[in-house]
Amino acid sequence: MIKTFHSSAFLAKTQLLQAKKQRGIRISVVIPALNEERTIGTIVSRIHQKMVEEVAIVDEIVVMDGFSNDSTVKEAIKAGASVYTPDSAGPKVNCSGKGVALWKSQFVTTGDILVFIDSDIIDFDERFICGLLGPLLIYQEYEFVKAFYKRPLLLGSGVYENQGGRVTEILVRPLLSAFIPELAFFNQPLAGEYAISRSLLETLPVFSGYGVEIGLLMDIYFSRGLSRVAQVDMEQRWHRNRTVAELSMMSFALLNVMVDRMKKHGLLSWKSISDFLIVAEGLSYSRETCEESELSPKINFSKECTHGSF
Repeated sequence: MIKTFHSSAFLAKTQLLQAKKQRGIRISVVIPALNEERTIGTIVSRIHQKMVEEVAIVDEIVVMDGFSNDSTVKEAIKAGASVYTPDSAGPKVNCSGKGVALWKSQFVTTGDILVFIDSDIIDFDERFICGLLGPLLIYQEYEFVKAFYKRPLLLGSGVYENQGGRVTEILVRPLLSAFIPELAFFNQPLAGEYAISRSLLETLPVFSGYGVEIGLLMDIYFSRGLSRVAQVDMEQRWHRNRTVAELSMMSFALLNVMVDRMKKHGLLSWKSISDFLIVAEGLSYSRETCEESELSPKINFSKECTHGSF
């Protein structure tokens, strides 16, 4: 079973600060963003106020912007973040995607621990940062900590409790249950909120697009097992829900990554998997390319990525 904590156990920021000082480490918060002007300012300002100014647990806040065409960059800078695009950070690669932004953040941050937070959280507060840092700072045996939460689904004016995380429950958890049941006990395997030691991150490949989180989770499992990982209950998370068409593309990207990793470790013997998705629109159909490419640890590429969407 996966070691599980509750975020309320780590809300004493003075305790976290003391543990940080004893270890002499730096902490970076990284927020990937694309057209999130409605939420990015609030997220950055709360981290800056509560965890930089009031208690100096966080050393830097970095927003990795995927070329937003709204006020995301302006709001992030105004709130206290440093902002980079994939083009302005790290080595040049021939693709874009959330995974590329996260991978490139290692070149513009200085933290020994990196905390990744999604930029579309509506009810963000410091429990996300404290909860993720707690196990890494207080219990030094952990290298990777992932958040989980209840996810209400917002459809129009209706609120459906515990109906969020549709891709997780329809695709990811059934696949994990069939092939790697130990990982199925992660409550939110696709959560975009997690903390990881730099020493571990720099040994891992990173997938370019939607598959970044499940790819990291599977690679950590195969390289470290479960003794070095934990999950933390954040109770509830409200965020922007995606359309069925968006979830379809996301699911196909995740499927590609999961099949790739299961083949690599001998759990699956499929010869190949298609790199395009058939999209149905009424009685007409189209093909959408959805390839996840792998960025190698540090800058020693195993292959150049050619596709991906942020």
